[in-house]
This record gives sequence, structure tokens and C-alpha cells, in this order.
Amino acid sequence: MKKSVITFFLLLATLVLQAQILEPVTFQTELKQVADDRVEVVFTGTIDAGWHVYSTELGDGGPISATFNVDRIQGAEPVGKLKPVGKEISAYDNMFGMQVRYFEKTAQFVQELKLTGGAWQVEGYLEYGACNDENCLPPTQVSFSFKGEAAGSGKATTSLAEEKAEAKSGEEDALSSALPVSPASKPDYWKPVIDQLNAFGTTVSQRDLSWLYAFGMSFVGGLLALFTPCVWPIIPMTVSFFLKRTKDKKKGVRDACTYGASIIVIYLALGLIITAIFGPSALNALSTNAIFNIFFCLLLVVFAASFFGAFEITLPSKWSNAVDSKAEQTTGLVSIFLMAFTLALVSFSCTGPIIGFLLVEVSTTGSILGPAIGMFGFALALALPFTLFALFPSWLKSMPKSGGWMNVIKVVLGFIELAFALKFFSVADLAYGWRILDRETFLAIWIVLFALLGLYLLGKIKFPHDDDNTRVSVPRFFLALASLAFAVYMVPGLWGAPLKAVSAFAPPLQTQDFNLYTDEVHAQFTDYDAGMEYARRQGKPVMLDFTGYGCVNCRKMELSVWTDPKVSDLMNNDYVLITLYVDEKTPLPEPIRVTENGKERTLRTVGDKWSYLQRVKFGANAQPFYVLIDNEGNPLNKSYSYDEDISKYVDFLEAGLDNYRKK
Repeated sequence: MKKSVITFFLLLATLVLQAQILEPVTFQTELKQVADDRVEVVFTGTIDAGWHVYSTELGDGGPISATFNVDRIQGAEPVGKLKPVGKEISAYDNMFGMQVRYFEKTAQFVQELKLTGGAWQVEGYLEYGACNDENCLPPTQVSFSFKGEAAGSGKATTSLAEEKAEAKSGEEDALSSALPVSPASKPDYWKPVIDQLNAFGTTVSQRDLSWLYAFGMSFVGGLLALFTPCVWPIIPMTVSFFLKRTKDKKKGVRDACTYGASIIVIYLALGLIITAIFGPSALNALSTNAIFNIFFCLLLVVFAASFFGAFEITLPSKWSNAVDSKAEQTTGLVSIFLMAFTLALVSFSCTGPIIGFLLVEVSTTGSILGPAIGMFGFALALALPFTLFALFPSWLKSMPKSGGWMNVIKVVLGFIELAFALKFFSVADLAYGWRILDRETFLAIWIVLFALLGLYLLGKIKFPHDDDNTRVSVPRFFLALASLAFAVYMVPGLWGAPLKAVSAFAPPLQTQDFNLYTDEVHAQFTDYDAGMEYARRQGKPVMLDFTGYGCVNCRKMELSVWTDPKVSDLMNNDYVLITLYVDEKTPLPEPIRVTENGKERTLRTVGDKWSYLQRVKFGANAQPFYVLIDNEGNPLNKSYSYDEDISKYVDFLEAGLDNYRKK
């Protein structure tokens, strides 16, 4: 029994030590004979949930494309390019500013070879990139080796595994001669420190709060819909009807509560139906499709014009009349449900634009039940007053009366929908490379929109349905103040300021033509050994930044966290920052063969070398990955991954600095 317990804890400790090595993708390689003189090298991958593998030929400046690479070939030649096979997803990526293609769950790539006669042999590797919502893997290689005789020779094809089994001697491990080795007088910078790093504890990634975002945003949308002319006047009439239709007060309250519950059921069913029809992946792909975003931009402009008073968007009156007559003919729960359905139809001119916007927004969160959760939040806010006023009927006397203030809310929503219309047009603009809506153009229009909204709230602008009352209430004044202040806040963005509050909506900073902003953190070294030597001479600790050109969340951290004054001051003045790009394609002077976890790997590029360093020294292989070390290569704090909480990042840096000073 004691031995079993010890074995269990040893196994648990091993798992903890290896927890940071991610292997979400597994590829199998096989050779298929398709003709006497043609074969296919087939790579079939299994992908963990939440991860995706990028397809071929994505272009420069984007994620890592899948490529077929040959180290040695004899008696054969490639036919065409590497072909992706299977269900390929195409979507626009805001951070890369381009359309990308990728696979989920399974991926397959095929390369055809033509046999030129006699004995043939081919050796090489498939290189691919993989990411999830938080991390990206460095460029990963799948080695292969096949050889054989052309048709008619009678000799079978041999795979890489068989070839290794036949070979009695192989190349010596070149790690000791090719990777840097520190003299006896210098520290061994490459020495593994996985145990020491894990002793500090592990960094917990941000939780997936997409469902909370969907619910919260939709709940606010439901509250705004309440105060529109289509819904607010109906509340007292409906509650009074239920309380007066029966002498039993409890039954009246129960009917009003049932009415509110029916509203929730109707809108929740709408969200579930949309999810069932399209599925979460299709909704997310649709929301990033360029053509769809143009359509939705125009739709929001139409909705905004409706809110401004240009026209009314209503469903056919015969629909609501038919449902209303059915409600009168029936009794009990069915009657109450049909009354709630009538409300949904009658109020569509006010709720439709809000619901349409919310459905698209929540579908992009990645949550499987995003639309259902969103519609539940919207319906809960819409149904709440019917239930509360039924339970506390005296509150009806204190309800604000209908009036011009409800039209003000509609107009404000119109401005907001116009602002978001630009967001969707921006996606299409970036996808097609029109460069119509660069960042400064986008910000200029938003500045004008929110300035006009502020002037409207101050009564300086009138729309068709506004009354002649020129008095500005205190809440309206504060809303105007907030809108004008937001417009002023965005002005420095025209010259390149990061504007963290709008970074999720505005086009990427690289689309800006005029940028005077220089308060950025830049790496002092992009070579590990050179940076460590400098830190040792200067007597400073080191921050290692394992990143990638195709790492989306790395850019987010650099824009939203590194630009904080306290963070940038610590990184620029107290640390030597060494940035190592694991997807750097610069070839090494000579390929390096290493043995890692019993498998032979070949390091061909500078990025391969830094990726290998991250794995063997720190036991991790995902980016972004930040680790603080002293100038001898020993860790000073636990590692840090993707988390945009600035206070946590400051604590991370300060704790490392304190530990270094204690040494």
C-alpha cells in the first residue's frame, strides 16, 4: 500500500513538472502509392479541443503556414505544392489584419512525388503552426524519411522507423559541439532549471469568461430596450391587467410572473435555435467573414437611421394581430405565453436592432452557448420589471411617465450602432486591403460621432421625434459630459497613442500612417548568450521574452501591458530584456541534431534554437512566455503567460527584482 502511494505521488510530481510542455497536436506520416510512378506523402494530425493548425500559403506577416521541406531527395521530385485536405475554416484575424485558414479537430496535408526511375529516397519534414485562444506553439516539425524502388523492382518502400532500425550506426549527437558551451569560468546559461522554476509555483492562465461577457452585454442591452417607446408604456398596462383580471391577488401575481418567464423562454428559444442551425463554429466564422461584415455594417446604418426617426422598422401587423386574437381565444398558460409573444412582435421596431447587434457580438465570444446565454441575459432584463411591479404594485406610481426622454434613448442607441457599424466595416476593409478605414480615419469618425452625441444630449442638435423641451436634465448632462470626454480621449490616437479603451474596436496600430508615439519597450538583445554576457557584466537580472512573429497574444501584451509607465520603467531600467523569436526563420550556420525525450530532432533555424532552449531549460513550449532569471541563468520568480492584468505583471516584475537583490 505504501509503495503504491509513493508511486502515485512520484507520478503526480512528474506530471506537474511536465505541465507546461504542451502537445496539443499529434501527426502520423504514411506513404501511399497512387500510380506506378507516383506516391503521396500523407500527414494526418489529431488536434486537441480549443486548438487549431494553420493551413498552407497564408502569406507574410501572418501565422505559421504549413510547409513541405526536403533535406535530401534522390530519384524523385515533388509534384505541385503541399495540399491541405479536409474541412478548412477561413476567418479574418484582427490582430494579423488578414484572412487566415486553419483546421480544428483533424488536419491532413498531402504532398505528391513523381518517381523518376530506379532507387529513390526522400528525407525532410512538415513544418506547421498551432494556436489556441491564449498561446501559440513555435514552428513544429514532423520528420519523415522514405526510400524504395520504382515499380517493377520488387523492393518494398522503407519508412523512417524501419530505416533507423536497419541502421547500425547514426550521426553523433552534435549538441555538445554546436550549441554554446560556457567555459569553466562562466556560468552554464543553458542548464535546465525546470525544478527551480516549478518551486516558485505555476502561473494560472486567465479563465474563459466569454459566457459572462455575453450575459452582461446582453443584460445591459435588455435594460436599454426597456426604456424605449415600444416597451416602457406597455409595462404598467400589462401589470395592471394581470392584477385586475382576477379577484385573487396571488393568482394575478402568478400570472404576471408567468408572463415574465414566457418572455425569457421566447428569447432563449431564439438563441438556442440560432446555435442549433449554425453551430458555434459557423457563427464565429460568419462573424469574421468580410462580405457578412459589410452586410452587417449596412444593416446597422439602417437601424441607426430608424432610431434617428427616418422611418419605423416593424413586422407585418397581421402577425401580431393573429397572435393577439389567439391569446384572447385561449385561457391559462397558453394565453399568457401568446401575450408575451405579442409583446415580442409589437416591440420589434425598438428591440430588433438591439437583438440583431447582440446576436452577432456574442457569437464571436467563442462560447458554445453564446447566443443562448446572450438572449437569456436580454430576456431577463426585459422580463424583470413585469415581475417586480406585480410583486410590488405600489412601485407603479413612482414609474417615470412616458415622454420625450424615451426618444433620447433611441437616438443615443442610434449613435452607438453607427459607431459599431464602423467596426464591422473595418474588418472587411482589412480583409480586402482597401485601406479606406485606417486607424486614424476610424478614430476621426468616432471622435466626430461621440462629439455629436454629446452636443445632442446638450440639446444642440434635434431629430424628427424630439420634443421642443430645451431643458437638459442632470443625468443627460453627465451623459453628454462622458461622451464629449470620450471624444477628447481619442484625439491623441490620431498621432499614435495606444488608446487601450478602444484597442478591441479600432484597426491595428500598424495601419496608422502617422505615429509620434515612442513610449514603447524594445528588446536590448535578440540573442540569448550575448544578452546573458551583457547582464553578467552589468550586474543586472534578465527578463526572457519567448515570443513569435505570429503570436497574437504576444502583441496584445506588448500593447496593453508593456506600455504601462510602471511596467516600462521596470523593464527598461531594472532588467536586461532578451526577446527570443521562436519562429525566426534565419538558418543556423549548420543544422544541429539533438536528442530530446528519446526523440531525435534537427534544429535548422534560429527560431528552432530558441524554442529548444525554452523546452529544455524551462519546460515550456507555448508563447507568450516570460521568465525572470539572474545573470547566471537561475529563475527569480514563477513564469508568466498571457494575462493582461497590469497589477499582476508589476507584482511579477517586482518580486523577481526583490529576489535578485536578496541574492
